[in-house]
Amino acid sequence: MNDFAPLVSGKSRANALPWWKGAAIYQIYPRSYRDSNGDGIGDLPGIAERLDHIASLGVDAIWISPFFVSPMKDFGYDVADYCDVDPIFGTLSDFDRVVARAHDLGLKLLIDQVYSHTSDEHEWFAQSRSDRTNPRHDWYVWADAKPDGSPPFMPPIARLTSM
Repeated sequence: MNDFAPLVSGKSRANALPWWKGAAIYQIYPRSYRDSNGDGIGDLPGIAERLDHIASLGVDAIWISPFFVSPMKDFGYDVADYCDVDPIFGTLSDFDRVVARAHDLGLKLLIDQVYSHTSDEHEWFAQSRSDRTNPRHDWYVWADAKPDGSPPFMPPIARLTSM
């Protein structure tokens, strides 16, 4: 079998290729999607309310950007707890409803779990920085302070140039 096998629709595609090869995936950024409670922030109930429309577009899956508990210093990508929903987006029950409705509609669901972007409020980060003998110490990159106690040297970020 070569990598250029033609895609076919329906059940025969499932036999020909893994579902994700050639799948149409609709990304949802919860904060700017449907606001179900009028607070100006999109939320999980709002996503659940619009899943019929998304399914009608013929997509195979939805991909939801982070909605976990976060101090929101990086719009939710600084996750403090991967096991709970940030209250601005709803509850775990709301997420269960999104999952159930997506599956009822035949949609697969992916959630964006960015483990390399935890918050400084996440327990893993706190454990990692607690001391060098902690089992999670090497889960983050640490640098020793300069001899005078000031922050370590951080090289400037390279700037992209046009060609």
